[in-house]
Amino acid sequence: MADATAGTDPKPKTGSTADLVRASLARRNRKQSTLQVLGIGAMSFAFLMLFILVASLVSSGYQAFTQTHITLEVFIDPEEVPLERLPRGGFDDVIEASLSSVLEDADPNDRATMRALGSLLSNGAQFKLRDRVVEDPDLIGQTVTMTVPVSDPYDQLHKGLIDRETPEQFRRLKNFEIAWFDQLVAMEAISKPLNTGLISNPDSRFPELAGLKGALVGSFWALSVCFAISFPLGIGAAIYLEEFAPKNKFSDFVEVNINNLAAVPSVVFGLLALAVFIGWFGLPRSAPFVGGMTLALMTMPTIIIATRAALKAVPPSIREAALGVGASRHQVVFGHVLPLAMPGILTGTIIGLAQALGETAPLLLIGMNAFITSAPSGPLESATALPTQIFIWADSPERGFASRTSAAILVLLGFLITMNAVSIYLRNRFERSW
Repeated sequence: MADATAGTDPKPKTGSTADLVRASLARRNRKQSTLQVLGIGAMSFAFLMLFILVASLVSSGYQAFTQTHITLEVFIDPEEVPLERLPRGGFDDVIEASLSSVLEDADPNDRATMRALGSLLSNGAQFKLRDRVVEDPDLIGQTVTMTVPVSDPYDQLHKGLIDRETPEQFRRLKNFEIAWFDQLVAMEAISKPLNTGLISNPDSRFPELAGLKGALVGSFWALSVCFAISFPLGIGAAIYLEEFAPKNKFSDFVEVNINNLAAVPSVVFGLLALAVFIGWFGLPRSAPFVGGMTLALMTMPTIIIATRAALKAVPPSIREAALGVGASRHQVVFGHVLPLAMPGILTGTIIGLAQALGETAPLLLIGMNAFITSAPSGPLESATALPTQIFIWADSPERGFASRTSAAILVLLGFLITMNAVSIYLRNRFERSW
């Protein structure tokens, strides 16, 4: 008995195994903690960059959501605006004379002074007065009250964007012009209401008159055309590939190329549209119809991929149950599978349209960055879009367009956030658990 136990190992193995487990567990815990720290750091950095982006846009763009206006009593002199000459007339002279009558040191006989007075108001003031007189000629010889925007330099002065301490030779406004504006402020003739013209006005060469109406209408027509083309074609292609197409090398080839098309840079689609839609088919440049077809080419792969994923998410038991009660393949797909997959399809479609709304490069290549002073009444008229309008304003040398560029970006982000919120709502509202 003593000989049988003499050759055994006196050290227990359980202790060494426990030590190895403890060491391994500690090492794994360190790796997990490191991974968590890196993840939290990455998320914090991403949120920091997002905060900086939004804060910079808001800090530079919020000024564009208000506009400096002046309220003025204007006497419509019959000698300057004769009835027989309407709609022509010296409307600018009438406004300048009214300004000189309320401002000190404004000599109405000094031509340079009158030119400086004319630059106080926006260029659209005379046309606003002209429209009122043409609509009601009885106003000739009377005094009317009109509220119009001031020009961009005075708007920036009122918003604090022009430093009064800057030497006069380096300022956009001279000392006597600032004194005139201070007189109008003291007279309570200056106000700063909400700038509704940012949405309701079309584009203009003058920052104080420029708005997004033309770009909003152009984006609406382009997205409408994009949706009308990409939605039925994308869903139809996805249904065929997922439910009816035979699984062979050709269908695999098509599927691979659809996935590749979703990753093609947008500028390539713009070049394709320029060569085919405009070069071969002779469609008009700068038209939302062409822009919509271009965006549809980009959106269709996204819709196809999203639709196929939604169809795959429907349990096979739904198809088997429908086939078991005698339904045809067509009835199974369109009567059971497609309605259940529709929430995912709509979510993918909205996300694809939101991506199309923010695309700039393809629209630039087909000419949707032209200077258009009126909103289009149809998809075949020349127009701009929100991203191209932002590009135009960002490239403008006028300082007043800087704040409007940031404001337009905020408007575009608002539309994108709204569309993504709608997609999330549809997904949560109609999503089913299996």
